[in-house]
Amino acid sequence: MNPSYSVVYITASDSAEAEKIARALVEGGLVACANMAPITSIYQWEGNVKKDEEVVLLCKTLTERVDDVVARVRQLHSYEMPCITHWPLGGGSGVYMRWVGEQTRKT
Repeated sequence: MNPSYSVVYITASDSAEAEKIARALVEGGLVACANMAPITSIYQWEGNVKKDEEVVLLCKTLTERVDDVVARVRQLHSYEMPCITHWPLGGGSGVYMRWVGEQTRKT
């Protein structure tokens, strides 16, 4: 059976927090790669519309590792309710996808 892959989308308060999370996930073998980019978020919180500058992480991993990624992010994140979502990857470069699998396979 072919492995399945997912992207985990995480927002962080700033680049320092995003890098801390990304490094922990990569060093822990939970994700193969984490891309970081600044974003502006507009959202409702406690009855008010908020606007904040944040950093988004796009992390590639095996689908079987998603629950482990979510648990680790919750340990590291400063937010009371961090944005952590995920979706399946429908495809990609075969060489790249094999690399993602090699980096994140449970040992």
